[in-house]
Amino acid sequence: MKPLPYADPSARVIFYAVLVAFVALELRTRVRSRLNPEGAASDRLSFAFIGLTFGAGVGAAFTLAANVHGATFRAGRWPFFIAGIVLMAAGIAIRQWAVAMLGRYFTTDVRVHAGQAVIDTGPYRWVRHPSYTGLLMTLIGIGLALGNWAALLVLIVLPAIGIVNRIRVEERALSEGIGEPYRRFAATRARLIPHVW
Repeated sequence: MKPLPYADPSARVIFYAVLVAFVALELRTRVRSRLNPEGAASDRLSFAFIGLTFGAGVGAAFTLAANVHGATFRAGRWPFFIAGIVLMAAGIAIRQWAVAMLGRYFTTDVRVHAGQAVIDTGPYRWVRHPSYTGLLMTLIGIGLALGNWAALLVLIVLPAIGIVNRIRVEERALSEGIGEPYRRFAATRARLIPHVW
């Protein structure tokens, strides 16, 4: 049984419209980051690693959804699809909100700007890294919309490995670069999921 975005024309249009919006916003974010020369880089190859795990997860998910039909959701395909689209849209919105709140401090490579302030408003009220929370929500939404357990699993596990590594690198750089204000901020919020981690 093919995933709904492959089998149903209306599901295909909805799925790819949201997916294209996600990719376009990510490209815009990366271009804006590249045009921002401020701050000392301390990336430690985390951008390359997160790109590798993200690409591997997404590539594997689409391959599995297309070819491993035994892992296709048999019941509730439309409810899972709709939940996936809603989760994708919510994840995109949260990620873009987090990027907007950081403004010039947001970069795709790890950099701490001179005099950088700790942002604790917007989605930063609840978690330390809401842009990654939004990214993971988007990926889980893609897995649900594809309607395939194997695709969903790789979309959670592979990118999460890169994101956890990236968080460690970022937190080390922010703790060293901003100091005590960041450590106080970090002590009051979970990293990705409120009250969990």
